[in-house]
Amino acid sequence: MPRPPPEFLVLAMDVGSSSTRTALVDDSGRLVRGSNRQRGHTIRYTAHGAAEVSPNVLRRAAGACVSETLRWQRNSAALHHVPVRAISGCSFWHSLLGLDRDGKPTTPVFTWADSRSHADAAQLRAEFSERAIQLRTGCMLRASFWPAKLRWLRRTDRAAFNRVARWVSPVTWVSRELFDVETTSHSMASGTGLYNLVRRAWDNELCDACRVTPVQLGTIGDVSARGAARRSYVRETTIFPAIGDGAASNLGSGADADHRIAINIGTSAAVRIVESRPQTAATELPFGLFRYVVDDKRTLLGGALSNAGNLRQWCLRELNLRDESAAEKALSRRAAASDSITVLPFWVSERAPTWPDGLHGVIAGLAQTTTAADIFRAVTTSTYYRLAEILAEIEEALGHEGSHVIVSGGVLRSPASLKLLADCLGRDIRVSRQMESSLRGAAIHAIQQLGGTVAPLPAEKLVAHDATRAEQHRSGRRQQSAAEAMFAARTETLRP
Repeated sequence: MPRPPPEFLVLAMDVGSSSTRTALVDDSGRLVRGSNRQRGHTIRYTAHGAAEVSPNVLRRAAGACVSETLRWQRNSAALHHVPVRAISGCSFWHSLLGLDRDGKPTTPVFTWADSRSHADAAQLRAEFSERAIQLRTGCMLRASFWPAKLRWLRRTDRAAFNRVARWVSPVTWVSRELFDVETTSHSMASGTGLYNLVRRAWDNELCDACRVTPVQLGTIGDVSARGAARRSYVRETTIFPAIGDGAASNLGSGADADHRIAINIGTSAAVRIVESRPQTAATELPFGLFRYVVDDKRTLLGGALSNAGNLRQWCLRELNLRDESAAEKALSRRAAASDSITVLPFWVSERAPTWPDGLHGVIAGLAQTTTAADIFRAVTTSTYYRLAEILAEIEEALGHEGSHVIVSGGVLRSPASLKLLADCLGRDIRVSRQMESSLRGAAIHAIQQLGGTVAPLPAEKLVAHDATRAEQHRSGRRQQSAAEAMFAARTETLRP
């Protein structure tokens, strides 16, 4: 029997670092098939550590996706009469954009991967206790976050710094351009490094240190707004400020309760668990990990990697592994467990759990018989080892194992990667049935705020780990940690 039409729809938008996506979600949290639209974009990397995106590219991509999804709905015989009651979005955390007094961009989007502010982050660590700041803001004093970026821009281009009247997350500006709503959610603010978790406001001391004011950073709030009358497609629609894509991913993949831990592997990767406020108070934040806000009742504990899907794409391109079936074959569980190659996967400046500032990618153990497939497999495994370290730190802080480890993101397209991940973690994993976890999570956030009930996802597919191979991978993890320690000792980068 066909499902009855929903009472309302939510327009969900995910402004990601590699693409922007939109879709309609019904009132029970199901993505409406056929409504998805996507526009790709790329981060511009340079040898000097830049990692930028054009804000206008993001705006055009988001505008096109919104228009096409709503056009699809208007042309749908089944859903054209169903109201779009809410718009909700999510976006990548940490990225910084400067606007002038007219709200026009004066800088590119400096993404989380931009490492040019390493020296400024080190100076901040000399001025402040990084541990104290981490406990206060949930963020490290590192190049990924706003304090270091702001100090870097002021130091290297004072004129550009002074031209900025507002500092925002790019999704805040995109939402203003598309929907006339420019409030920053507590979730997005918590990923900047300038947000005080206790006060739930901008941190005055850090603002002073960065020569910015809370007024320049804008209003923080999770209160919804009505769309502007001059924009017919959002008129009478409730619009919620975008939340962090990591928070949305947990909500959308079903890893938002019962000690379920989410691993999302896309362009970057992360391990995260949602905690209630009482749970947050009882769990100490491990050094090197993060604590961000989901909403007024929940926070997110975890750690993120900069090198994941982007590193896979580098391998496929530069190692000439163009055939996806050949790439799948290269990720042999048997071969991976006995590989002798050790990799430090720091092609882009890396983050958790050790924040190895100044270290670059390393491939050790090459021989005359080494093939491109061997390198690809070892690089993939090296990323999974770091996810395993983050998972171990989270569970040590919790005092118990997570009830389930749920995996989502682009990695779901590679069955071989999932099997290899389970072996590297030494844990059975559950594969989310939802490919678009962030999009769905953004809509779930709105539905919950509206008082609705979300239907549970179908049971996840189980991928079992191999205990013997997992033990071999534990040895590989120790070798990777030893190699990192050796290189880190030369640069003396990590100082708690």
